[in-house]
Amino acid sequence: MVRTSNKPGSSLRVDALKYEAMRKAMMKVLPRKASGLTQQEMWDALARAAPKSMFPDRGKIGWWMKSVQLDLEAKKIVVREQTKPLRWHRAK
Repeated sequence: MVRTSNKPGSSLRVDALKYEAMRKAMMKVLPRKASGLTQQEMWDALARAAPKSMFPDRGKIGWWMKSVQLDLEAKKIVVREQTKPLRWHRAK
């Protein structure tokens, strides 16, 4: 079940193997501190880092990226910086 920081109390069932693969890739590409990555930079990095066997259709990476990013934000593992454009990094 993934949660979202945008809708507290809301959750969604997702494929556990794909979630874990994207979570590992995201934790690999996100920096540990500010200034973090923009959404486009994160997508570009994940397009290279996500396993092609799990995500052969690179167009689907954006959905999984956003789902995992929102869940990790809700769990306070990933931090959204209040910048323009928005940027994300791992929590300390």
